[in-house]
Amino acid sequence: MDLSISIRHASLREAESKAEQLFKAIEDQGIIRPDVTEKQINREIYQLAFQMFGIKKYWHKRIVRAGKNTLFPYRENPPDLIVSKDDIIFLDFGPIFEDWEADFGRTFILGDDPAKIKLKNDIVEAWDEGKAYFQSQSAITGSELYTYVSHLALKYGWEFGGPHAGHLIGEFPHEVIQGESVENYIHQGNHIPMRDPDSNGKPRDWILEIHFVDRKLEIGGFIEQLLTVD
Repeated sequence: MDLSISIRHASLREAESKAEQLFKAIEDQGIIRPDVTEKQINREIYQLAFQMFGIKKYWHKRIVRAGKNTLFPYRENPPDLIVSKDDIIFLDFGPIFEDWEADFGRTFILGDDPAKIKLKNDIVEAWDEGKAYFQSQSAITGSELYTYVSHLALKYGWEFGGPHAGHLIGEFPHEVIQGESVENYIHQGNHIPMRDPDSNGKPRDWILEIHFVDRKLEIGGFIEQLLTVD
């Protein structure tokens, strides 16, 4: 492997490892709890991330969604909710570590509601299936991977909740470097092989995200992490 690619992948792995450490600390410290607002949890996570890693910059808005707000995809801005004692909550944070982006999402369950627990488990299994499918297809396009993971929602008894299933990730600010073109998303309109280099001949690395919802139950589950870096 080219040395620059090795350094890039090591940097992305390190950024994600720190994001994982942050999420474990969030859980260990009981920050995800009832009777507080989404915004309060968001503020506490920001403070914890600063204490642990000195993080001040995030490459996208920090998301804490609870209850019926878990139905909404990233670009929506639903009203702030108070977390209930038997709630489902997901986090989506994009911290920047030494100019390398992480993008990490996880779902948390308060209580023992079987539908919510199933949803949390299903998105983890679906993410693993999505990665396995990506790895098995050497010339896979964003459209093909989006179709595959969106069909997984039906397999597990849910609806796919997002307009895409992931995006490019890299050195901050990747959005300025790569732009907002559909080719930079795991999207049904992206027919370019995901392993193709960018317009400057540089490698592209991807985040895979799974968002399953049940609109009748008003619950959604979300997970995301690096797809192309082991």
